[in-house]
Amino acid sequence: MAKTSGLGDNFYVGTFDISGDTNSLGRVSGGPAALDVTDITQSAVSRLGGERDGGMDFTVYHDTAANAAHAALSTLPTADVQMSYFRGTTVGNPAASMIAKQVNYDPTRGQDGSLTFAVNAVPNGFGLEWGLELTPGLRTETAATNTGTSINNGASTAFGAQAYFHVIAFTGTNADIRIQDSPDNSVFTLVTGLEFNASAIGTLRVATANNATINQYVRVAVPFGTFSLCTFAVTFMRNPIAGQVF
Repeated sequence: MAKTSGLGDNFYVGTFDISGDTNSLGRVSGGPAALDVTDITQSAVSRLGGERDGGMDFTVYHDTAANAAHAALSTLPTADVQMSYFRGTTVGNPAASMIAKQVNYDPTRGQDGSLTFAVNAVPNGFGLEWGLELTPGLRTETAATNTGTSINNGASTAFGAQAYFHVIAFTGTNADIRIQDSPDNSVFTLVTGLEFNASAIGTLRVATANNATINQYVRVAVPFGTFSLCTFAVTFMRNPIAGQVF
């Protein structure tokens, strides 16, 4: 088993990269609620999975620079915010993403003069989803390119997939960011439903049909578009069983 530390991680909130302002992530959790269905014949608790939930709790430093943590978090938006945690910055590494509500931005001023802020975020609509990084943290392209580092998922599946896109810098007219798959790591084609035609900075969660076939190899590319700068991060979740699209 290849054990790793938590060094070199990245964290994106909406269109902000707050990796350099994040002190720690205290919780990255997800899964179904445990429903107690114990009956009178049983001598121990019996449970079923209920609604999916989860959350991310994290602590950030007070950074008022443009596009830093204070700008990203201090507005306490009432709208949904997309968040993604990258365990390291290597394509194929684990990553967790969710569509969330940010519920607080609470400062702690230490006696030593330190100032940090605690943030709690809870999923809204989909639960927290673990998957894989399709970009090495942030990836920057300056023109359309139909290439990308692929990951090997093993045998193909027929249960669909989801993806999360964060575009944090953009100059141009549009960039068609596509997730592609291939049975042999040679000829790649679009996975229907997994693309973001970006015309500005922004975020998007997309999903295929829940019976879509996902081939063994998957990558992200930007084969079309007119732009001079596009910096983005992408996570990908392939469903291992039927009925896992939410």
